[in-house]
Amino acid sequence: MATCLCDAFYDDVAVATVQVLEYLGCEIIFPDGQTCCGQPAFNAGDWPASRKVVRHTLEVFAGTDPVILPSGSCTAMLRHGNLLAFEKEPDLPAVEALSARTWELADYIVHALKIERWPGKFESSVAFHRSCHSRGTGSADAAVRLLSSIEGLNLVTFGEGEQCCGFGGTFSVAFPHISGAMGRLKLEHVNAAAPRLLTSGDSSCLMHLGGLAAKSGAPLPTLHFVQILRDALVNGGLIPRDSRQEAGRS
Repeated sequence: MATCLCDAFYDDVAVATVQVLEYLGCEIIFPDGQTCCGQPAFNAGDWPASRKVVRHTLEVFAGTDPVILPSGSCTAMLRHGNLLAFEKEPDLPAVEALSARTWELADYIVHALKIERWPGKFESSVAFHRSCHSRGTGSADAAVRLLSSIEGLNLVTFGEGEQCCGFGGTFSVAFPHISGAMGRLKLEHVNAAAPRLLTSGDSSCLMHLGGLAAKSGAPLPTLHFVQILRDALVNGGLIPRDSRQEAGRS
C-alpha cells in the first residue's frame, strides 16, 4: 500500500519500497484501486467517513497476503485505529484480519524476513527521527538496526529523540503555531548533531521538518529510510539505478 503521501508527493518512496522488496525476493502486487487508510477522517473525529474509506481498503486488499506500508502512521491506523473505529461494527472480523497481516516496511524486513544487516554502502552522517506512530512497535528499532549496519553510514544521535516533530496530520492545520514551534525545537536538536541528512519511516514528518528547515534558511536534506536502503544497494552495485530515482528526491 503506497499511502496518500507517496501518491501525492513522494512517489520515489513507493518506487524504492518495490525495489527493496523485490531485491529481497518478494513478489509485489499493487492494487490500482487503493486510496487511503482512513486516518485523516478518523483523527478528525469523523468515524463514519473513516469506516467508509476502510471498507474500501478491505475490498481492495482482500486475501491473505501481507500488506506492507512505508509509513508508521498508516500502519498504526490499519493495525490499531481501525479496531477502535469498528469495535461495535459487523465488519470487525474483517478489520482484525487485515490488521493482523499489516506490516510497516522495516518491521517486515527485520521481523518477518529476518534480515538484520543491510548490504551495499551509503557514505553519509544520518539522523533518524522516530515518529510518534512508530513508538511501542518494532518499526523504529528495526529501521535503526538496518541503517546502522550499512557500510559508510554514520547514524548520529540527538537530544530529545523521542519527542514529536509537531506535524500530527490535521494537528498542524488546526494548530499551526504550536506545530511549527514543536518542529523548530526538534530541528534545533537535530542540527546540533550536524547530520548531512535526516531520515524517518514517515514521509509526513520529513515533509514537516524539511519544510521548516527550508523556511528557516538552513535547508536540511531528507530521505525516507527505504530510499537509503535502495541507494545503498545501488551504490554497492547490487541493483541498477532507476531513471526515476533522482526525480523523486525530496
